[in-house]
Amino acid sequence: MSIEEGIKQSKEAYDLLTEVNSLLSDAVVNAYIFTWRWWLGVSLFIIPWILWLIFRKRDIQGRLFMAGIVSILLSIIIDLVALSKGLWSYPVSITTIAPLLFLPYHFSLTPVVIMFFLQIKPRVNPIIKGIVFAALAAFGGMKFFEMIDLYESKGWSTFYDFFIFLTIYFVAYLSSSIGGYRELSDDS
Repeated sequence: MSIEEGIKQSKEAYDLLTEVNSLLSDAVVNAYIFTWRWWLGVSLFIIPWILWLIFRKRDIQGRLFMAGIVSILLSIIIDLVALSKGLWSYPVSITTIAPLLFLPYHFSLTPVVIMFFLQIKPRVNPIIKGIVFAALAAFGGMKFFEMIDLYESKGWSTFYDFFIFLTIYFVAYLSSSIGGYRELSDDS
């Protein structure tokens, strides 16, 4: 295949992606919006952050927020790869902006729960906390979302989810443990 043929094929694929996005956005607007699943998704997007703002440990909130941002980025990257390979999908979306992604999972549930796990009992072995988090997320959360049709595993094993959540937790934990943080100042 020549470069010109590759560019032509990429343009055709982009047109198909645009059409898919349009179909999914139409489903959000005409089928999902204001249903109980949509309201649950919106609630799962907002309520965890409100709880975090109320109950966060202010003296370490920067470290916690760093772990949250890292978990957001990592979960989106993993999800985009899996979605592009058809390993799982999210049948219901709450927004037309990214209808393939279940945004409450990426931008709220995963980071906020990880931040709470990091701040609660910080002296507990992080391996134990990571295993507990991954087990709750994979065998509890993902199974629950599949049961109410917010997640479709398409044959993807829950054990794989467990290891994905474990990896996300450990990377977030390591990012919150980085030394060398100091305040910004004009002297820097």
